[in-house]
Amino acid sequence: MNPTQQTQTVAIIGGGPAGLMAAEVLSQAGIHVDVYDAMPSVARKFLMAGKGGMNITHSEPLADFLTRYGSRREHIEPLLQTLSPDALREWIHGLGVDTFVGTSGRVFPTDMKAAPLLRAWLHRLREQGVRFHMRHRWMGWNEDDELRFTTPMGDIGIKAQTTVLALGGGSWPQLGSDGTWVPLLARHGANVAPLRPSNCGFEVAWSKHFRERFVGEPLKSVVASFGEVRKQGECIITEHGIEGGLIYALSAPLRDEIESKGSATLHLDLLPDWSAQRVLTEVSHPRGSRSLSSHLQSRLGLKGAKANLLREALSAGQMNDASLLAATIKSLPLKLIATRPLREAISSAGGVIFDSLDANLMLKRSPGIFCAGEMLDWEAPTGGYLLSACFASGRAAGSGALDWLRSRS
Repeated sequence: MNPTQQTQTVAIIGGGPAGLMAAEVLSQAGIHVDVYDAMPSVARKFLMAGKGGMNITHSEPLADFLTRYGSRREHIEPLLQTLSPDALREWIHGLGVDTFVGTSGRVFPTDMKAAPLLRAWLHRLREQGVRFHMRHRWMGWNEDDELRFTTPMGDIGIKAQTTVLALGGGSWPQLGSDGTWVPLLARHGANVAPLRPSNCGFEVAWSKHFRERFVGEPLKSVVASFGEVRKQGECIITEHGIEGGLIYALSAPLRDEIESKGSATLHLDLLPDWSAQRVLTEVSHPRGSRSLSSHLQSRLGLKGAKANLLREALSAGQMNDASLLAATIKSLPLKLIATRPLREAISSAGGVIFDSLDANLMLKRSPGIFCAGEMLDWEAPTGGYLLSACFASGRAAGSGALDWLRSRS
């Protein structure tokens, strides 16, 4: 560690995966790093996301992996070159945490938990000299161009040679990512796209009967289609509409359609393993004195929420039209009228647009200030793609900040 490096300091604001990765890069190079976070402890969203099984990345070929970032691929691809999914797994192994590939191709820590990984990481960061300052809410800059924080001891100003912002998006605000940074950065010369829900649920105008009977019931083994995209999986009926992994996978185009046209129509194939002809044959089979509900259950296995979705889509008279009923079973139109609020979404779209940043993720109008993580203008589906890009952008921003410091020493 040379004398010049010993006097160089970096403030990292935000203690999620992106901020911590930036801290690792800089502290390994001998830079004095201070991490500030508004919450009582770091990486709260990371820990919450890992409660159901920490999906860290995905094992699919990189060419397929990159397609998951849609129109932002050209901006995310260079970041993943600094920390690829395979390299991320090796990095995790370096913390003493093993990983495995699940049947879906998703990559998990062997114990499926986020907490052991985080503990090992924080231990290493502290050994490298990283200092953590909790309950420090960033409030922008003061008149002396210092970083301004509100703390339990009052407002303070901090002067840093370089700053890495890793403030998250706007989802799950109770865990720290509340989007309050948007106007602060906009006033500092950054172009920020509005934060919008991503990997989110949608609202449906359920009938009172359906809402009271079927809230919380899963729809298993269905195929959802929108435009040219068809995906099979599961979702769940909610009080306000519908959500779940299958819906999240289509949330970006559905959200965009709602924003442009006021609603979006999703189609559900309730029996994806059945041909249309087979469904029509079974629906048309004479049912004698049995009710239509009994007929659908005995001939097609349709019951519960699936069977009653048909009654949401069709009138009583239409339900007795065998051809229309069979066609609806194979392609049930579900009108989505709104996204659920951003605060409920798994992640957010929007943020600092890449045109505001140079190749090292530094703000062009504010030299020495770098941005990373979910606060950048990108989105991706669940499945390890979100975390992979957050880690990679943190690595890139940390490397960019290090290069900036060295160029000025």
